[in-house]
Amino acid sequence: MTAEAIAPRARPLAFGSVVVPLLALAVTIQYVDRGNIATAAPLIKSELHLSATQIGILVSAFYWTYTPSNLLSGWLAHRLNAYRTLALGLIIWSAATFFTGLVGGFTALLALRLMLGVGESAFFPCNSRLQAQWLAPARQGAANGLIGVGMALGPAVGTWVGGNLMATAGWRASFLALGAISILWLAPWRLFARDLDRPERAESGPVGPSYSAVVRRRDFWGAAIGQFFQNYSFYFLISWMPLYLVEARGFTIQAMAGTVTMIYLVYAASCWALGALADRWMAAGASSNLARKSAMVGSGLIVAPALVVAGFTNTQGSIACLVIAAIGCGLGTGNLFAAAQTLSGPSAGGKWMGAQNGFANIAGIVGPAITGAIIDFTGGFTWAFVSAGAIGVLTVFFWAFMVRKIEPLQWESV
Repeated sequence: MTAEAIAPRARPLAFGSVVVPLLALAVTIQYVDRGNIATAAPLIKSELHLSATQIGILVSAFYWTYTPSNLLSGWLAHRLNAYRTLALGLIIWSAATFFTGLVGGFTALLALRLMLGVGESAFFPCNSRLQAQWLAPARQGAANGLIGVGMALGPAVGTWVGGNLMATAGWRASFLALGAISILWLAPWRLFARDLDRPERAESGPVGPSYSAVVRRRDFWGAAIGQFFQNYSFYFLISWMPLYLVEARGFTIQAMAGTVTMIYLVYAASCWALGALADRWMAAGASSNLARKSAMVGSGLIVAPALVVAGFTNTQGSIACLVIAAIGCGLGTGNLFAAAQTLSGPSAGGKWMGAQNGFANIAGIVGPAITGAIIDFTGGFTWAFVSAGAIGVLTVFFWAFMVRKIEPLQWESV
């Protein structure tokens, strides 16, 4: 076992105050670009004469490439460079977003969603590789909470800005503008984070565990399956909430954009505050196992019943339940990534998250397609909410019982 596997190295730059905010900005951009299809769904569905099932396929198609590409990105984050791998991914996903604004039919939309998935697969393996290298476990809750803020602000900004831009200039203008703006992130990344490039290029010798070593761990499968069920519920929210509010609750595009933005802002605040709270609990003496596992179990126990109730109540009650679900998602987000980074350690951070996030995002393949089929079959959203909530309950079991203890694992280098 190498020294790298025991403790993070000294930080290049002020990692927590410079690089982590840049990573949070990158994931904000990613979720703007990823979620724009959900905001535009009512307009695209009408203009291109698509069914709810086709909308579901477009949403899930992103994950057809995103899921397996996480493995490639995790490998590149160790073998090539996490700094460069993330930059390359952003170029690919920005181009896919831009060209979506020029398409004329379902097939072209489908192809660009596949391209978007390849590009966006770079973020989480690279983020976990870098945080496992440069941050101690007791600081990863707040750092990943900030990443969660980016995950929430992305849909919030995309829904608010994109929704209002779509209402005035059409959905195509939104994709063109967001794709062009996204590429600008490379300038501060190059300016402020380029020191991350140097240590990894100088690395030699053992490179940590292989993918086969990672997936042989019981704790890996507990985290991966737990995240799968968590993702099913989370992706239900971000993929279908705009269409639900417009079609089932009669909201205008502008009213929908304001409501969804508010819910995402609640999610953002919860991500940061509850991730930081777990860190403070650990600083006061709690083990990483107690702090992180409590957060993951608590998240499932909040989100699942909130979604089920939302399917049966009136408009005001449904929105209240969505807000509660957003708080539950916030509790789980930062602590999920911190748990993975603690388990994997610096020598396996990119590969572990590449494999875990890749497996867990199979939920993005099957979930939206199943939801679209349920909506078409039942003629409404009620049973789609019930299924998302019921599936979300399962995350509790895997985090509570299959992940034995959230603490650094020992690895044999290869």
